[in-house]
Amino acid sequence: MIARYCTSIVLLLVLVSLPANIVAADSFEKLITPTFAQHCVKCHGKTKRVEGKTNLFALKSEADLKKDPELIQSLIDALEYEAMPPEDEPGIDSATRDKLVIYFKHLLNDVVTQSKRYRQAPLRRMNRFQYSNAVEDLFRLNRFVFTLPERMAREHKNYFQPATGKMPDLVHVGSRPLGKSQLIEQRLAGVAPFPQDLRAEHGYDNRGDHLSLSPLLLESFMTLSRSIVESPDFGPQSVGIWKEFFAEPEDNQAYESVIRLRLDSFLTRAFRRPVSEELLERYVSFILDQIASGESFVNSMKAAASAAIASPRFLYLYEVAANQQTAQAIDDFELASRLSFFLWGTIPDETLLALASEGTLRDPEILSAQVERMLQDKKVKRFCDSFPSQWLQLERIISAVPNREHFPDYYFSKYRSSMHLMLEPLLLFETVLIENRSIVDLIDPDFSYRSDRMEVLWYGKKVKGKQNLGPVGAIPFKRVKIDDRRFGGVITNAAIMSMNSGSEESKPITRGAWIASVIFNDPPEPPPADVPPLSEKPPVEEANLTLRERLALHRERADCAGCHEKIDPFGFAVENFDPIGKWRDKYENGREVDSGGLLFRQHKFSNVIEFKDAIVKEKDQYARAFAGHLLSFALARELTAADSPALDQIVSKTTSDEYRLKSVIEQIVLSEPFLTKTNPGIVEAHSAPKTTPTSTTSD
Repeated sequence: MIARYCTSIVLLLVLVSLPANIVAADSFEKLITPTFAQHCVKCHGKTKRVEGKTNLFALKSEADLKKDPELIQSLIDALEYEAMPPEDEPGIDSATRDKLVIYFKHLLNDVVTQSKRYRQAPLRRMNRFQYSNAVEDLFRLNRFVFTLPERMAREHKNYFQPATGKMPDLVHVGSRPLGKSQLIEQRLAGVAPFPQDLRAEHGYDNRGDHLSLSPLLLESFMTLSRSIVESPDFGPQSVGIWKEFFAEPEDNQAYESVIRLRLDSFLTRAFRRPVSEELLERYVSFILDQIASGESFVNSMKAAASAAIASPRFLYLYEVAANQQTAQAIDDFELASRLSFFLWGTIPDETLLALASEGTLRDPEILSAQVERMLQDKKVKRFCDSFPSQWLQLERIISAVPNREHFPDYYFSKYRSSMHLMLEPLLLFETVLIENRSIVDLIDPDFSYRSDRMEVLWYGKKVKGKQNLGPVGAIPFKRVKIDDRRFGGVITNAAIMSMNSGSEESKPITRGAWIASVIFNDPPEPPPADVPPLSEKPPVEEANLTLRERLALHRERADCAGCHEKIDPFGFAVENFDPIGKWRDKYENGREVDSGGLLFRQHKFSNVIEFKDAIVKEKDQYARAFAGHLLSFALARELTAADSPALDQIVSKTTSDEYRLKSVIEQIVLSEPFLTKTNPGIVEAHSAPKTTPTSTTSD
């Protein structure tokens, strides 16, 4: 597969540089039509029932294919992952498969180049995590606005120092689900958070279709904004901009000029671009009216600040409407916001806004330097608090409830060991980022971070000195060398295994679907509604069967076979891990676990170590899938076929740097989808949602 992939890349580069009429020599009629006829239309065209709702027989020319770029991408995926034809049908020889991949990729690149349209990044509000960060940074608070359970890995003893380029060998970390002690942190008294924003299916919690702003929620934001500035903890000791913004000026006669100067800077930060004279004047007049009515200067400034952080200009993440139907470059202020919310989950800082004001931020060298600066700033911890837990779908660990009698180690006191297990992959991700390691280390690292409880109960290790098996607060995690490749990495992590299991038994289908979705960014279709779930407790007649044998009965339906062919090998590859992620060689009935399989019909494996080896051999596919997750998170939208050429370029440009995480992030930022927008006619040019500031409403 590697040789075929490299050959395909070389051929693709050659083909892209050739005139279209030369590329067409291997034309639709000579290559595509006979291939469809021989391998595809039996299921996708000639029969009365067209599987997958794809009728390839209806495609008569290259022009027909160009009308459906998503279909072209599906064909590329099916060929590269060797998902088609089905296992029981004659396969396509490797030379023909290579030609098909090259042809379809060139065709897709041609379509994208001609159309120049990406999926629109929708107008959306900040999610709760972003709002809290933005308010904290706007006022330079030395405490949290409110406690966020979505911050799964809580830093203790200041271990997260990205500028050093090295993670300490011992870190102290906690997690909110470990108990109420995790809520003991400095925050604004009297400020209650709004409900947590849920992660989109196969996506993230920053998606526009999940972040609407109803009138009721807008009213809640107004109440929230007032509670922030009226908190007894909101004052000179906690607010970093107190003297420069809230404090009363010494010269009472200079109120208007001082207010205007302070507001200009403050509103530019809050609204992420320079404000118009008209808008600035409305805020100045509002404050002067408050003071004239007898309100103090400080309270008047607080009222204006409250109005600003309840304003749609602050709450909404939006981009100025394009003046054309196709993609066009975002302006520098939009780039500053897109970059800052991607890596820091917050509003741009003064440096980004200054570069945007100069019009130099989009310069590739300057932009790359800013990415590096931001990745060395402690605020990148917010990226680590947001992306990896959602990428890995770790919120599902909360609902994992293994049978307490069968798996007592999973529980201690009133807490769960799962919270220890969950922190292992998050610390791994932080290390890969801080130390700029290859993303392959997320799959097969030679190190990990583990608590004493994990070492003793999960990995059978002896711990030197006094064992600390059940802390609730700042748990010590030690960096350990992995000398057994069965363990380590995100796939074989015990938290992932337990959250993809039932209370009594592992679930290979669920685990396989997780690997397909998370590792290869290829989520399977949901099962047919009339397929009954497999019982965790087998009936008497199946008691002596292995789980693989039982599932073989389950997949006999033709409409189930296609997905099972894709996900079952993934799930059975990790079947040696029991429902709480401990290693087992045999089932309770004494039958040996069979974890063998075939990855992409190319790489045979007999155990989980060989499965990891197979993934590493296919690291280009994995890197492309990971880049897709990152790009989707960065753009806050679902990717489409139009983004596919950009993903190919990202992988190509990071290959020489061994797919180091910082390189992947940099190439995401430098990619065309990140630097452009397709949003004609959302709002008038250079405008945004607006109302007028009063004592009860925002601007």
